[in-house]
Amino acid sequence: MHLIEVPAKTGYAWYQQGIWLFRRNPLAFLTIFFTYLLAMWLVSNVPLVGGVLPLVFIPGVAVGFMAAYRDTIAGKPVLPTILIDGFRSYGRLTARRLIELGALYMGAIVLVFTSSALVDGGTLFKLMLGSPEGGPAALAGTHVQLAGAVALACYIPVAMLFWFAPVLVAWHDVPPVKALFFSLVSCWRNRGAFIVYALLWFATLMAASTIITLAMILIGAGAFSFVVLFPATLTLTTMLYCSFYATYRGCFGLQEPGEPTDSTAPG
Repeated sequence: MHLIEVPAKTGYAWYQQGIWLFRRNPLAFLTIFFTYLLAMWLVSNVPLVGGVLPLVFIPGVAVGFMAAYRDTIAGKPVLPTILIDGFRSYGRLTARRLIELGALYMGAIVLVFTSSALVDGGTLFKLMLGSPEGGPAALAGTHVQLAGAVALACYIPVAMLFWFAPVLVAWHDVPPVKALFFSLVSCWRNRGAFIVYALLWFATLMAASTIITLAMILIGAGAFSFVVLFPATLTLTTMLYCSFYATYRGCFGLQEPGEPTDSTAPG
């Protein structure tokens, strides 16, 4: 396994490749993404632990998304069941490692929102957990926006740690801690490309939201903006997810599952 350093302009290529990949099989990708949202919603309704339980499965599901993109490029059919590919296709050790990675991710997210609680007394944390105490009425007179900014700042290093970790665990047989380290190093080395990539997707999502909202207001249907915004946001988010595979190929080359790798050094 070799970590590749790319120029900042590569972020634009990743952005384009995500859109290109989505156009290869839009119906399948939208179905998979909707299935993911539905499954996470069902898991979140488990009593007592539903607020954090979905976080444990995110790394494993991330491998499923990556497998879907890989198989689409290879011309293979893709079904929603591919979401559990990480837990069923690479052996029990890999499945256990992905659960371990999920537990670490859950802990990291709890720490992120704990840090935001220093600003707003925990209102944002309660809101994210779906607590009645964190409802709209509890937002008045708090510093939730500042807490959100703090949480975002704290989440960036978490995202860097976990961006590639699941696929490194599943496809390259890298232990969780090493996978986190390699992911962090790769994201840091290619931070210019990731900044361009993130800004492009942020600008796209904001522009689409603004244009749709203004268009609905101009035709006198502003109250129904959500009817158009929801499918548009769902589509753009699915495209964003497709671009994750482009970042992997850009930073680690064209390795496929089972290819011999050197997991003793970051590059």
